[in-house]
Amino acid sequence: MTETDSDGIRSSRRSRQEGPDPAAVDLRRVGANPDFWFPVALSRKVRRGRVIATTFAGERIALYRGKSGTVHALEDRCAHRQVPLSMGVVEGDVLRCCYHAWAYRGDGRISQIPYLSKGDGRPPRGVRGYPVREAYGMVFVFPGDPQKAPDVPMPLLPAFASPRYRTMTFSRTVHCHYSFMHENLLDMNHQFLHRGVVGKLHPELLGYETSARSVEARYLFTHTGGKRNRGAGLLAAEGLSGRDSADVMTIRTEYPYQTLDLVPENADHPAFRLWAVYVPEDAEQRTCHAYGLLMIEKPGIPGALHLAWPLIRRFTERVFAEDRTAVEAEQRAWDEQGEDRNHEIFPLILDVRDVLRSNGVPLRPRPTACARADGDLSRPATDHCATD
Repeated sequence: MTETDSDGIRSSRRSRQEGPDPAAVDLRRVGANPDFWFPVALSRKVRRGRVIATTFAGERIALYRGKSGTVHALEDRCAHRQVPLSMGVVEGDVLRCCYHAWAYRGDGRISQIPYLSKGDGRPPRGVRGYPVREAYGMVFVFPGDPQKAPDVPMPLLPAFASPRYRTMTFSRTVHCHYSFMHENLLDMNHQFLHRGVVGKLHPELLGYETSARSVEARYLFTHTGGKRNRGAGLLAAEGLSGRDSADVMTIRTEYPYQTLDLVPENADHPAFRLWAVYVPEDAEQRTCHAYGLLMIEKPGIPGALHLAWPLIRRFTERVFAEDRTAVEAEQRAWDEQGEDRNHEIFPLILDVRDVLRSNGVPLRPRPTACARADGDLSRPATDHCATD
């Protein structure tokens, strides 16, 4: 719930106390909700007839592309001796373990155990198979309840296929909890960090809206001095003349994704659009993989964007590197202190924390060793084992 104050800025109606709320669950101990589609690899990395290893929140996943061209995702451990299937061999559309040559179909069921005769006893199920979709040059998996997968929409990015835009893809590991990334992008008051590449920028929060799953903020950016990186000007559609303009930036966290649109002054559509998601890699979720699609409008001059592409790429990489340095420092502070001691005062960030907290899930306990009496090896061990 939000309201408009005397300055026209929308903020939360709930009273805010300076410093962390001792009654609130520590956001850095909240896991990403697995009941969404998450990218876990770039499509070009999963070549036909090859298998690669990836992870989601400590779950090891083997991705392979069969002869038909379809990508499959399996729990990355053979049901026989727990050897990673990512060390295996693709044969047609099945994946064969490198050790005793057990073969698995794309849904995780055992296709063949070569040294057993027909009728010999074998596990009724194989390993867990994940729902998979390919879109936007990435491989998405659904790590949560597979029964929900058909009803959960994929991200909708019409600009990706539009001839008006060209897309730059990002894929980087960042050593921090995914929530730090959401806060970093949404809070534009940190432009001093980027003073060496953007000069002096004045961000004015025009307002923001909140809902159960989203927070959307609008900023007006004005360049007030200092040297500005050439790539920044080209990205903001200032053209080859390098003229300054006031830009309106709209940033939205819609769980679990983020988007950013920048509309230059007197324009009716974005000069660029960014889509991003931060996929937890380890079980403690203190490391995430940032996937991003930066869709940049093509200027009217043929070939101009092609010439500007290296400058834009260097600019975005430098900004990302500076942001990564900051959020990784935040994570190290949390690790050293063992809790969130941030004294956050910006209502917008307090609200996005609430969204991330309420839509997330408790971090999964580490599975304990146990026997699976039902013989069903298609589900994670935590479905069967008692925990401490």
